[in-house]
Amino acid sequence: MPSRSDGRQPTQLRRITFEAGIAPHATGSVLVSFGATRVICAAMIEPKVPAWMRQQGVKGGWLTAEYSMLPYSTLERKPRDISKGKLDGRTVEIQRLIGRSLRAVVDLQKLGDNTLWIDCDVLQADGGTRTAAITGAYLATRLAVQKLVDARMLAENPLADSVAAVSVGLCGGQELLDLNYVEDKDAEVDANVVMTGRGQFVEVQSSGEESTFSPEQLQRLLALAQQGLKELSALQAAFLTKQLLAPKPA
Repeated sequence: MPSRSDGRQPTQLRRITFEAGIAPHATGSVLVSFGATRVICAAMIEPKVPAWMRQQGVKGGWLTAEYSMLPYSTLERKPRDISKGKLDGRTVEIQRLIGRSLRAVVDLQKLGDNTLWIDCDVLQADGGTRTAAITGAYLATRLAVQKLVDARMLAENPLADSVAAVSVGLCGGQELLDLNYVEDKDAEVDANVVMTGRGQFVEVQSSGEESTFSPEQLQRLLALAQQGLKELSALQAAFLTKQLLAPKPA
């Protein structure tokens, strides 16, 4: 099979790394790297729920996410949303996707009357920032939850499963896993797939960029995404095993 611009094979993920504790004041934080894409993901607890939950008498807690691309994350400076006076549509779409992805695996009743905030800030963008953010956000949440359980701020772990995300696409008619920016901008078809560790789909976003794709191509892209997500889930599990079993400081 021909190699890609960065030397990978079509079915190969970029180099994935996780670094814990990148934001010391957060309850849990991780710097996640998908190749040259780097995202800081942080989780913090707030001892209250949104006003709409109180007004509607909704029991349990809430989880919400915010996403931003720092001005220096791209080759040309990206203005901060605050300078424009509002969030752009892409930012809103992505942070809602992150929130939905995490809520799919969190039992909100077990959060109590608390809000778990997930912040994802892109340090460097080279394609796949939303999939990296979701993958890292789960890890930051799991680390935060463990601290809260250890401190008896939560009675039990509210996470029912892990969650990760990856992109797939058609470039020059070829199916590729984990697209970088060069591939993503030229793809005829691209998709973002979110899945739990047990192999359940959370969300599939797929679109043809001035192109169409057949049912058979969609099935092959989903199969390729599932392969990549199994690898990501294994990497997440290995990282958490190392972090959660590490000796606690005296």
